[in-house]
Amino acid sequence: MTQSPPQTQNQAKAPAPAPAEVVTLDALGPNGPYASRSHQEIKDVAGNPAARLGLVPTLFVTRAMSALRRATPLPVDQRIAAIARAGELFATATLGGLSVGAYEHRVSRVSGLPVPVVREATRTAAHRAAHVYDSVQYARPRGSAGDWRDPLTRTGRAVWTRRGEVLAVHVSGVHPGAHSLWLEALALGYRVAVRPTRREPYTAHRLVTALWAAGFGTDHVVLLPTEQEPGEALLRGADLAYGGDDVIRKYAGESTVLSQEPGRSKVLLTAGADWRDHLDMIVDSVAHHGGTGCVNATAVLVEGDPAPVAEALAARLAALPSLPPEDEKAVLPVQARMPARALERYVRSNAAGTRAWLGGDGFVDELGDGSAVVRPTVHQLDSPTAPQADLELPFPCVWVAPWTPEAGLEALRDTLVLTVVTEDEHLIDTLVNEPTIGNLYVGRHPTHWTDIGMPHDGYLSDFLMRTKTVIRG
Repeated sequence: MTQSPPQTQNQAKAPAPAPAEVVTLDALGPNGPYASRSHQEIKDVAGNPAARLGLVPTLFVTRAMSALRRATPLPVDQRIAAIARAGELFATATLGGLSVGAYEHRVSRVSGLPVPVVREATRTAAHRAAHVYDSVQYARPRGSAGDWRDPLTRTGRAVWTRRGEVLAVHVSGVHPGAHSLWLEALALGYRVAVRPTRREPYTAHRLVTALWAAGFGTDHVVLLPTEQEPGEALLRGADLAYGGDDVIRKYAGESTVLSQEPGRSKVLLTAGADWRDHLDMIVDSVAHHGGTGCVNATAVLVEGDPAPVAEALAARLAALPSLPPEDEKAVLPVQARMPARALERYVRSNAAGTRAWLGGDGFVDELGDGSAVVRPTVHQLDSPTAPQADLELPFPCVWVAPWTPEAGLEALRDTLVLTVVTEDEHLIDTLVNEPTIGNLYVGRHPTHWTDIGMPHDGYLSDFLMRTKTVIRG
């Protein structure tokens, strides 16, 4: 087995930050904040108490869902303006007693995401809120009208309408940016119930608070932290449900439930392209946002010898520093020490028989306060269809493998984002037409790239909306 290059470690560990004051995050129900008798303690990556999250019982959930169903949506112009205003408040205002800086620091300490990543997610949420109308209009079928009052309905026209009235959102909490996606449902007139993750409840609480302050009624969007059984009641009380938590996974096969699946994003380098010209893109695809997202590359497939690519990738990733998540120069995720060590054992077990270029002897760098940086790993596989290539983990963990045209699509299927470096138009045609590849980027675009109007895993509106013929006259 090839020895791993030296990993950059902290020579002198920074002193542990003083624990922040424990805050209470109340449920936000249809009658306003609700001080629950039952709470879940939220801890930071060092094991310090950070928040008390109020949990609501099944009866509260049932009544809240009924209130959402009775509520009448705001007119569309008011909805769009309120969402834009909420995004501005989310990114600038003191909400729930927390300034934006205090909010970002707490998210970083609880989730282990580097604070620059959290800060970028804040800006992204405000940007998406400001452009939410454009986002949903990109998804509307070109031949449909957005309202039955459109003059074209006098001679018959498809009208884009909601599939229901109430959406339940169960957020997985891996990245705060996931919350800005469900704003589209509010823009379309849905009333929304959010079940926040216990891993990081601050973002959901702050966003609902901002939406209330911006003009949405308390019976239009609510925050319902729950145990498992009330969480299922929340799903049953909605017309549609979306997200990636344990409740969603249980019901993922139902047509009214949209589950966020693992991304298994990949980079494919074909013959004729000099991989050295694309190394920055590959590193960025693997490590951007701490390597925690479903759009981060899990595998790099190389037509030719993968060893030089793996070696160069390992050298670049080894240079990343180990820092506490709240450090302004942090780029790698942090976990509590015991879960980090369990993850390390899991990866090393799965990597048995592969060639380790980075992290083969371990990749957990303890910070001395009960937390640990989860450092990158790079392993080389013998086959593009080796099972490790589909192993998606919440840190920069990448598997580099050989690929040939004869190997075909088997190793490329079930991929959220595939960046391919090629000039083979026949291959591009094949990849575009492969239904299990969610998004295809040709050339220098890293797998995490996105913009307003670009679908993530299809448009969310594809799930929320339908077309019906309307004719009047």
